[in-house]
Amino acid sequence: PPPPPPWSRFVVGTAGLGAEELRSLELEQSRHRDLLLLPELRDSYENLTAKVLATYVWLDAHLDFQFALKADDDTFVRLDVLVEELRAKEPRRLYWGFFSGRGRVKSGGKWKESAWLLCDYYLPYALGGGYVISADLVRYLRLSSDYLNLWQSEDVSLGVWLAPIDVKRVHDPRFDTEYKSRGCNNRYIVTHKQSIEDMLEKHQTLAKEGKLCKEEVKLRLSYMYDWGVPPSQCCQRKDGIP
Repeated sequence: PPPPPPWSRFVVGTAGLGAEELRSLELEQSRHRDLLLLPELRDSYENLTAKVLATYVWLDAHLDFQFALKADDDTFVRLDVLVEELRAKEPRRLYWGFFSGRGRVKSGGKWKESAWLLCDYYLPYALGGGYVISADLVRYLRLSSDYLNLWQSEDVSLGVWLAPIDVKRVHDPRFDTEYKSRGCNNRYIVTHKQSIEDMLEKHQTLAKEGKLCKEEVKLRLSYMYDWGVPPSQCCQRKDGIP
């Protein structure tokens, strides 16, 4: 019998694809069994929020798991560190990533939010380069899916979907998940905006030297989220934070 499918999946919406593209995906699936194909979804940036929600609906319906990590395909993840830390966490109401509460609502470009009516800022959310939510929150999303509004940004949407829920938000500067990387720090668990060459170098450095960075680099400052002030004042960048 074929081996069981891996617990990581690359999600692809297949609606509207041609026969040759579908054959390529079927070949890839037969080799690696690590695709999640969504035949009802046309894969595009405009459909990203629907894609993420459809993924959570599928996960809850088909897999037995405790936590889900959503990451972009240009994100490098220290899965060894992540899994080890999750072993010590209660698999309940967890929303773990790098949070923002002062994001201004985008009025133009690909992130334009035409239907946003809630506030002049986005509600606090974990940035979409990579974040973890526990399985009970995934179940909540599946049960609520027919009622949820889909905004342009999937990470902003998740922040709103979980806003009224009794959830433990954990801000972690070891998640380098903003729209551009803050550099390389050996303490990072999740690093966004990585080229294939960046990923290969990190993988090789880990294998040879047991650390993430060939050389630590700081390109911009980080912050600890202050949950004791209004969200618009949440995030003061300071030196000394990875």
